[in-house]
Amino acid sequence: MEIKVCGGTLKVSGFINNTPCQFVVDTGADVTILSSRVFHKVDSAASVKHMSTDGVIRGLDGQIIPVIGQVTLEVTLGETVSTMDVWVAYIQEECILGADFLKKEGCIIDYPRQTLRIGETEIPLRMGGEELKCLRVVLDKAVKVPPFTEMVIPAKLEGDRGGVRWGTTGPPNLVRRDGDIVVGRTVVDLDKDYIPVRVGNLSSGRKKLKKGTEIAVCEAAASITATNMASEGKENLQTSKKEPVPDYLQSLYESSTENLCDRDKEKVAELLVCFQDVFSQGSDDLGRATGVRHDIVTGNAAPVKQPPRRIPVSKREEASKAIKDMEKQGIVEPSTSPWSSPVVLVRKKDGSTRFCVDYRRLNDVTRKDSFPLPRIDATLDALNGASWFSTLDLKSGYWQVELESSAKEKTAFSAGKGLWQFRVMPFGLCNAPATFERLMEAVLAGLPWETCLVYLDDIIVHAADFKSHIKNLRLVLEKLRQANLKLNPKKCKLFQQQVQFLGYTVSKRGISADQEKVKAVQNWPQPTNVREVKSYLGLCTYYRRFVPGFANIAKPLHLLTEKNARFQWTNECEAAFKSLKQHLTKTPTLAYPDFQKPFILDTDASNIAIGGVLSQIVDGAERPIAYFSKTLSKPESQYCVTRRELLAVVKGTEHFHPYLYGNRFLVRTDHASLQWLPSFKNPEGQMARWLQKLQQYNFDVEHRAGKHHGNADALSRRPCDQNGCRYCEKREVLEWQLREEDSRHSVVGTTGHQVGAVTSDQACFERIGQAQRSDPEIRCVITWLEESLTKPEWRKVSSYSTAVKSYWGQWESLKLHEGRMYRIVDNDAAQQLWQLVVPQALRGTVLQQLHNSPTGGHFGVTKTLAKVRERFFWPNCRQYVEEWCRKCDKCASRKGPSKRQRGPMKQFNVGAPLERVAVDVLGPLPTSSSGNKYILILGDYFTKWVEAYPLENQQAVTVAEVIVKEFVSRFGVPLQLHSDQGRNFEAELFQRMCELLGIDKTRTTALHPQSDGMVERFNRTLENQLAIFVEQNQRDWDRWIPFLLLAYRTSIHESTKQTPACLMFDREVRLPIDLLYGRPPGPELPSTVDDYVSNLRGKLEEIHEFARIRMRVASDRMKLRYDVGTTKAVFSEGDAVWLYNPKRRKGVSPKLTCDWEGPYVVLKRINELLYRVRKSANAKPRVVHRNRLWRYQGTLN
Repeated sequence: MEIKVCGGTLKVSGFINNTPCQFVVDTGADVTILSSRVFHKVDSAASVKHMSTDGVIRGLDGQIIPVIGQVTLEVTLGETVSTMDVWVAYIQEECILGADFLKKEGCIIDYPRQTLRIGETEIPLRMGGEELKCLRVVLDKAVKVPPFTEMVIPAKLEGDRGGVRWGTTGPPNLVRRDGDIVVGRTVVDLDKDYIPVRVGNLSSGRKKLKKGTEIAVCEAAASITATNMASEGKENLQTSKKEPVPDYLQSLYESSTENLCDRDKEKVAELLVCFQDVFSQGSDDLGRATGVRHDIVTGNAAPVKQPPRRIPVSKREEASKAIKDMEKQGIVEPSTSPWSSPVVLVRKKDGSTRFCVDYRRLNDVTRKDSFPLPRIDATLDALNGASWFSTLDLKSGYWQVELESSAKEKTAFSAGKGLWQFRVMPFGLCNAPATFERLMEAVLAGLPWETCLVYLDDIIVHAADFKSHIKNLRLVLEKLRQANLKLNPKKCKLFQQQVQFLGYTVSKRGISADQEKVKAVQNWPQPTNVREVKSYLGLCTYYRRFVPGFANIAKPLHLLTEKNARFQWTNECEAAFKSLKQHLTKTPTLAYPDFQKPFILDTDASNIAIGGVLSQIVDGAERPIAYFSKTLSKPESQYCVTRRELLAVVKGTEHFHPYLYGNRFLVRTDHASLQWLPSFKNPEGQMARWLQKLQQYNFDVEHRAGKHHGNADALSRRPCDQNGCRYCEKREVLEWQLREEDSRHSVVGTTGHQVGAVTSDQACFERIGQAQRSDPEIRCVITWLEESLTKPEWRKVSSYSTAVKSYWGQWESLKLHEGRMYRIVDNDAAQQLWQLVVPQALRGTVLQQLHNSPTGGHFGVTKTLAKVRERFFWPNCRQYVEEWCRKCDKCASRKGPSKRQRGPMKQFNVGAPLERVAVDVLGPLPTSSSGNKYILILGDYFTKWVEAYPLENQQAVTVAEVIVKEFVSRFGVPLQLHSDQGRNFEAELFQRMCELLGIDKTRTTALHPQSDGMVERFNRTLENQLAIFVEQNQRDWDRWIPFLLLAYRTSIHESTKQTPACLMFDREVRLPIDLLYGRPPGPELPSTVDDYVSNLRGKLEEIHEFARIRMRVASDRMKLRYDVGTTKAVFSEGDAVWLYNPKRRKGVSPKLTCDWEGPYVVLKRINELLYRVRKSANAKPRVVHRNRLWRYQGTLN
């Protein structure tokens, strides 16, 4: 017998005759082999059988492994004990678990889970040779554990896992010493980045675990045994059936099971018993939410302190009792805060008192939280398809949210005796709704909207059937349990088929008004002042979705609330008041929207209002979903009938946009003229904007039966019957002038969702055929094709244009189809391509759609030409597309020229110091310790001497003062001062300073900093030097400026070949290094002052002349290099040009703006580089550099 063995890398822990052993799981080994050294540790009483002489064991490499013999032993893995024959040999591994054991016990190796499954037991496998040691589990961040709370905390494992997949966590010694903190044992997956640790706080105070705390230890799992969860759950359920519903939930149980069968009643009882801890047993039983704390951020605002208000004597005892009760419940505590707000007692619907505080002054200084609340209408729409409903209400929901420590003192209040502060979130804080909504959304995260919906502390659980409803309720209640939140059983309604939610009655049929609110409207007394009118309208407006034409009905009441309106209750007001009562009494039940069915939008308009009804066909009947109405403004009320009806369609689609966008729907109107809407031609102004808004929707227009009206597609009829409508008269004239021209939208805009597209493809094709026959060049070719399929002779074609000859040359490719001419060619894929021959009148329309429209994308010539040739053909198509793209204003304004304009360099050399001085402001920089943010730079064009003065601001008065006191007082008045067009240099004060000192002030052109290149180059040099020397906080940059200026002034300049100091003073400045090593001896100084002055003047003139020569050479060399890339474009007066004018506006991304403006008209050529241009006759002329201009290629209006 020959037995082959191969080494394995999957290891598992077990026992051989109760002796620990590490097994290598090897599916390639036929038998199980035990190491000789492990065998000697096993019970010596084991019987050894001698191996037969023909049996050998070979390894994977073919070598024979020495064998001792065969022995019968007990192999224990997990809970499995197997007695089998094991070979004993001299091997390196302790034991190789072969195929004989794996087959005998039915083992399954689960590679993804890294486990060895034997029956219902899973034993972790280790990859490689290392074993998992006892590793530390530490917290990655600090965690606060609330009192009497169990939490699952994510933590990290320190150390090498040694290829082990599964482990168990337990409490370490450090945590075990703290009796208040307990750690549960948990089986964890070690392949995860974080492992969960169950932590419980048994104390009455909150415990804080710091980052890096050893929260648990982890060891390898010996085995994982699967349990029958179904049977255990069944036993638990059977046990829970025997437990009665608690007394405090008995009322909820009875109200929830009134209409249920006995079987369903048992399920409700089981649910309530299972989750009895989620329901509050009384006012003292409040939860404490985990994960969210409310903070009050007031910035640097001073504490708000208000005196307590006088409380009526009859209420003082109630207020004191409320405070004592809240202190007992842990809601409030005594305070020593500098903040204080007065107390307000509010009566709740159930008759109890809600203790509130007037926090309006605190809210004024609180930074607002913009976390959004859900839209009520969107929440209600999500209930479509539900038949069972349950509403859950938290017990004092706000009081279940804790406050941050820093926020507690800001909630301080006083009722006249003592000062108290809240420990939990009180009512009345401006950010409380946002915090609570954030909490609820976090608690119910992961549950789909088909399960539950939440609005603050109101939760509605819904489902289509009772079984699903039970399941959904379990999910929601489990989430609330995990978050440690408590429900108010008195306000909860379970297993109902009709509930009150957010002021509406919700049922299977749909949504209707709350009858209690309707009764309040019915019993509302007649208002006697504006305030009472506003209160009445506020309640009615909440249910306006149920009232058709609400705005029209309520218009007289709204007029009473206008500013400066006199309150006078007229007959119209009384009629509106009673009409609203009547309509709300008979409110319909609105259906839920079904987005799988088409919608119907009915619109109407009167002289004072517009309205609409959104409906759908439900069970064969038309059911309303929502109503819309709007009062017309004074200008809107002057519209003609047609425009008012169209306004109703536009506003109706805007109002119902969430329902209609992306869905096909039907617009029904009683105004026959609106049937021209889909094929209206050449709209202008307001009408064009309205139609553009409607283009995003996919709808059809239908006229409801009424009085007789004209044919809808007759575009030549008057759109309305109202005399004196100037808009309609203008449309008639334009229609008459353009009746021979085909509509743009009728050619390529044939998609069903485009307003402006014809409703019939056949009508569109007929227009194209008519346009081809109206084109003289195509008409003759079509005539020849209709007369004969034979190609005409040349003598018959020679007298026609080149376009006709082009068609004649492609005679074999031309074909008539349904009255239209096509060219048929083969594309690159050897497939026939039908190209519509486009007449001259429609080529612009085609390119408008294929290039200018959003689906065209304003691509270049190649892509646009490819789109054209894929669909259309006409002679010289490429030249036509190239010209179209070249003249496209949108492309030009965004893309600009392919090669930027560049005029020749203009030289401006000076011959003496301080003839021309450049000035600029560098900044803003980080505010230094001295309060400086800017640097004023002045540089002499001749000597290259620079001065830099730190400034606190760059105002004109500051800049002028520094120039006079610091620069002019030391160096004298310069002849010319050159700057950019900064506001500080263009200010009247700065100009006045130059005028008083006799300085010639010059400036650069806008957006051309090259004109002030010397100081701009120095700015870059100074920035580089400062970046090297400043500290990390960048607040000491102004201390380094004098030293960096010294370094620059003593360095040889490239253009002059001299240092600025030498050109300015005829001597080099002594540096610190010269004090250490000395300078080479210079020439002897003259003995007299006159000789020294004469000698200095001569040396300066000699140095200056040398500098002039070097500067001219450098300037000529720079101009020679620069002018290589210049363009020779020269503009004359009257030329149209584009102007490069990038703009930076707040809230607008520069990446999405167009930098070229135009067209501008050249008014005058000032010199070879400067031009005066103007955009329009009323615009202000501008002087710009030639580099910012580009010749306009489009067509001027």
